[in-house]
Amino acid sequence: MLKHRGFPSRYPGTDLQYTIRRANKDGATRIIRRERYRDRKAVDRAADLGFLTALWEHFGEEPFERGNLDAGRLSWLFGREVVPAEDPFDPESYDALLRIDRRKAEAAFPEIFAPDASTSFQDEDDWGDEEEE
Repeated sequence: MLKHRGFPSRYPGTDLQYTIRRANKDGATRIIRRERYRDRKAVDRAADLGFLTALWEHFGEEPFERGNLDAGRLSWLFGREVVPAEDPFDPESYDALLRIDRRKAEAAFPEIFAPDASTSFQDEDDWGDEEEE
């Protein structure tokens, strides 16, 4: 399993994770498309924004390997802002390739793509890799 070095491990101040520490013995958790309803909590919407911002800053429009990215967090964006970059796509593989659909991402999260966007979380103390166990 590829570990994305420098990618934020979680949303600051919460237990909402963006990455996992180690591969699951039984294989990767399946990525599914989750419905985002209007009444979702503000912290969940903010976590989606933060996760997509980190994906955009880390990968841009280039395809990226799923690796240690959290399946649950990916599932909130999958099929909309994050789409498969290969055919056939295996939703239960750590090696699966994904990419950001910029048109859909910009429509759903315009603040990430605004010319004066300052959504970078690089300077936050809570970001970064957690120590290996």
